[in-house]
Amino acid sequence: MSKKMYIFSNFEFLIAWRYLRSKRAEGGISTMTWISLIGISLSVFALIATLSVRSGFRAELVDTILGANAHVTVYKQPTKDSKGNVYRSFKDYENVNSIISSLNSVSRAAPLIRGQVMASANATTTGVDVFGISPENILSIRRVSDPETSIGNIKNFSKGLAVGSGVAQTLNVSVGDEIKLISPSGVKTAFGASPRVKTFEVQYVFSAGRHDMDKVRIYMPFRIAQEYFDRDNLADEIEVLVNKPDQIEEIVEQLSSATDGKFLFWTWKDASGNYLRALEIEDNVMFVIMSILVLIATMNIISGLVMLVKNKSRDIAILRTIGLSEKSVLRIFFLCGAITGILGTFFGTLLGCVFAVYVDSIFSFINLISGGEVWDPTIRGIYSIPAQLRWEDVLTSVLISIGLTFSITYFPARRAARLDPIEALRYE
Repeated sequence: MSKKMYIFSNFEFLIAWRYLRSKRAEGGISTMTWISLIGISLSVFALIATLSVRSGFRAELVDTILGANAHVTVYKQPTKDSKGNVYRSFKDYENVNSIISSLNSVSRAAPLIRGQVMASANATTTGVDVFGISPENILSIRRVSDPETSIGNIKNFSKGLAVGSGVAQTLNVSVGDEIKLISPSGVKTAFGASPRVKTFEVQYVFSAGRHDMDKVRIYMPFRIAQEYFDRDNLADEIEVLVNKPDQIEEIVEQLSSATDGKFLFWTWKDASGNYLRALEIEDNVMFVIMSILVLIATMNIISGLVMLVKNKSRDIAILRTIGLSEKSVLRIFFLCGAITGILGTFFGTLLGCVFAVYVDSIFSFINLISGGEVWDPTIRGIYSIPAQLRWEDVLTSVLISIGLTFSITYFPARRAARLDPIEALRYE
């Protein structure tokens, strides 16, 4: 194979490697090389770790939104009676539900009863959101029917309540215990409305993966909810799950056409869109900041190469005297910086990938030695630090590091190539 097919010659690799390994007493920059190597490794590690946690947090957040909530909520325009009471329930929910379920883009539609009540048990009271849903439809709520942690059997849901783990913890109840639900809008009497109070048995405790959901959410069988909330033959809304949540705008148009425009629609993007957009802006800012960190780390290569060029000026002059071209000298010193950058990128990538894969174990160890909770779910919503190792994030980090290293290395290497051998040897 012809030598012209190689960008760098073997002797250029050998000279560059010798310069990198030479000690300071020999005119080398071994200490500065190690500083550059460690700096690039840590910055690439930080970039990959940040991108992985960012991707994992977003994926976990979207998954909890789509896995525990309606993709589209269908409801009627609220109306008021002569006394100012607001009503949004409708009678023909079975017909509407059937029409919506027949669409190919819909995977499941279910009528719901919703209400906010007080839950009481063991001398403790807390506010909760009650969702009345049929036993067969609750099975399609993935984060409820198949959560990471649960107590009891969801098949017994028809006999009582399915309770979020946060509610169960607040009220200190578990499967088999009873919860008293108190609705302020109860039976109307001559003396006014009296609270509606009823006791239910807990059949199932679930953790949907979001602390803000688990601490307020209770599911009740649909027929029992109709009776409890005085919604005989009525439904408050229809919960719709679709096959392609990312295309929710087009699906809403289909739903509107199928229901003759008589209903209003509230999508998962309407509910969480602002939060997700804010998260995206934060992600972009973090990416820029961590990229600057990589740039700062690669800047160490410049100072190291400048020192190397100064210390090796006599060697450069001799190499030029015996016939080495400017381009060859440039490639030698370019290799000195490039090798440092490539090795630093490799070790940083390795550390970042290990961190993303074992993030739970790492933070469990940190919690153990610190004696506290590093990650507070009451503040951050989700229960643990998620990390999703995506190869596009790893590739982006590698390309940024290598690109910055090569760009920065070129300038001191060019300075070495343009060194005048006569001036370099004048005082030798």
